Amino acid sequence: MKIIEFPQRDLWKELSERPQKSAETVRLRVSEIIDRVISGGDNSLLQLTKELDGVSLDSLFVTKEEISGASQFLDKGLKRAIDVAASNIELFHKAQIPVEIEVETMPGIKCCQKSFPIKRVGLYIPGGTAPLFSTLLMLAIPALIAGCGEIAIFTPPGKEGKVADSILYVAGKFGITEIIRVGGAQAIAAMAYGTESIKKVDKIYGPGNSYVAQAKLQVSSNVAIDMVAGPSELMIIADKSANPSFLAADILSQAEHGPDSQLFLLTTERQFGFDVNKELERQIKTITREEIANAALENSSVIIMNSEDEMAAFANQYGAEHLMISTEEPWRVAKRITNAGSIFLGNYSPESAGDYASGTNHSLPTNGWTRSFGGISVDSFMHKISFQQITKEGLQLLGGTIEVMAEAEGLLAHRNAVSIRLKEIENGTE
Repeated sequence: MKIIEFPQRDLWKELSERPQKSAETVRLRVSEIIDRVISGGDNSLLQLTKELDGVSLDSLFVTKEEISGASQFLDKGLKRAIDVAASNIELFHKAQIPVEIEVETMPGIKCCQKSFPIKRVGLYIPGGTAPLFSTLLMLAIPALIAGCGEIAIFTPPGKEGKVADSILYVAGKFGITEIIRVGGAQAIAAMAYGTESIKKVDKIYGPGNSYVAQAKLQVSSNVAIDMVAGPSELMIIADKSANPSFLAADILSQAEHGPDSQLFLLTTERQFGFDVNKELERQIKTITREEIANAALENSSVIIMNSEDEMAAFANQYGAEHLMISTEEPWRVAKRITNAGSIFLGNYSPESAGDYASGTNHSLPTNGWTRSFGGISVDSFMHKISFQQITKEGLQLLGGTIEVMAEAEGLLAHRNAVSIRLKEIENGTE
């Protein structure tokens, strides 16, 4: 990671820029893929999977036999780990179940709000080089808690045309049987518009690469999406109380996601930055995805800053997907943070705990969208309806207010909808 010492604030915006492929190139390519899926349906999905993934499929759908048979191929230790993670994720997300609201705003005027599950949801699960069964845990569990009636999983197939056994095992654990072996922008298009065999979803969820993120943006005028989630991001705020080897391991844990991941280490300790870089050089030789991680580190920086306040301000400007605070008093720094997807405090809170099993959700906004989006929750799988009931007495109290406001906006029919009722009440005919 390159080391940048005490940058002036007018350079912060430039330092915060995300690495990205040519945005226009990606936009045009995704638009072409979406058009092909809309016009070609199932056949276009088969063709695109062959062209883009190098896989020839006999069928788009995973069979129930494949799902039920996946368990036998998984290590018992992995199954136990999945069970522990699922339990923690379920416990945290069950606490998010929304309560019904009922308020009497004035005598005779009752207002309520209730939450209802989204009927059909599409879960995008990244696959290919690293099938992320953990993402399925993070999406399926809150969807089931919310009560979603139909859950469809979309995930790219491996080179043999099969979906990873770990993903199938998790799906089977939760009774999800609709699994489509399609990934990339074409999967997002199939969710948004449907095909002969695939039913359109009501909302799309899940992270992905720049093509998936762009596809979600392009289809968002036709179907709801959870958020914009692109390449992985990690920012670390650290002081001399932190352990350089710990932080180097955390940086590599995100660097191995993909070459377009971006990592930052912010510290007031110049030597500490060099120590972390030295650890990175040592540890990167021990991981299997060294080439990918090296590419990500080229997008990444160690920034030496003047104070804790400056580090917090820079973190808020960047708005990282993951923010680690490894300082003597991490909560003191955390109180200054307003933009982040998920925050990890202290030397013994690795980011990978949130990725897998602590209980919080790892499906988080990236690319600065943390300013306006939060991570996935049970609420993400629900929609709200408001109710109001007004008695005669309530309308007599409130009617005049409505009439004045409607007339001021020139909406006389709005005013009359109240006036006609008030007149009937006054005449005693109602």
